[in-house]
Amino acid sequence: MPYTTLMSTADLAARLGAPGLVIVDCRFDLKDVAAGEAAFAVSHIPGAVYANLDSDLSGPKSGTNGRHPLPAPAAFAITLGRLGIGNDTQVVAYDASSGMYASRLWWMLRWMGHDAVAVLDGGWPKWTSEGRPVTPGAPGVGVATFVPHVRPDMLQTIGDVEAAAGRRLIDARSPERFRGENETLDKAAGHIPGAVNRFFQDNLRTDGTFKAPEELAAGWRDALGSAQPDEAICYCGSGVTACHNLLALELAGLHGVKLYAGSWSEWSADPSRPIETGQAGKQ
Repeated sequence: MPYTTLMSTADLAARLGAPGLVIVDCRFDLKDVAAGEAAFAVSHIPGAVYANLDSDLSGPKSGTNGRHPLPAPAAFAITLGRLGIGNDTQVVAYDASSGMYASRLWWMLRWMGHDAVAVLDGGWPKWTSEGRPVTPGAPGVGVATFVPHVRPDMLQTIGDVEAAAGRRLIDARSPERFRGENETLDKAAGHIPGAVNRFFQDNLRTDGTFKAPEELAAGWRDALGSAQPDEAICYCGSGVTACHNLLALELAGLHGVKLYAGSWSEWSADPSRPIETGQAGKQ
């Protein structure tokens, strides 16, 4: 049976070198975009390949379509093939940021019609703290062919969000950024009017692993309020940490929430769009 949400470090350790398994290192730093790949070259999980958020998991930026726009499906299929990922591959993604970047790859593969993808629970910090094997350098990758089967219903455009009267908008950013304080990444501070704040870090235990499904479900039912999951839209700064929330919702058994991938960085790029600040919309 494929892994479709999380894989434990013990389960991955037992499967290292297994045929049909591709491990993807998604370590990244928004303030130092070369840091993840540099860290990978020093040490990574044996057999892993590296995916860069900016160049592999994002498409071209126009200045108005957000900091990490989604690539075109055909272009992303080529990237997946270069990483050795085919339609029958079990993918495991990890990072050093509690799943912040790995969950972006998790969501993107599901959007492309590929369910056999999991995030390594606890990621690189848990793997290394347990003394599990690591290796330097860049391993050879067998090229694969990936045929996309895109699920367009998983995604919402800025037009959908502008017309989303009565829909539940859930912002994954920190409470400070949601309120419009300490904004250092985007052109304006605040949040989309009517949104509520569910910080993605609230999905985690203190050790960086995901909370149990029952605990996640309780918290997420509060965030959803009276809305059904398929009436909700997740966003964040640039469509990255929102995927962490979407993974948590999947673990909680709350299916059908959509992603607004352009997120705040796209919304705030146009000064004519309305903005809220402060506590408005806080759950």
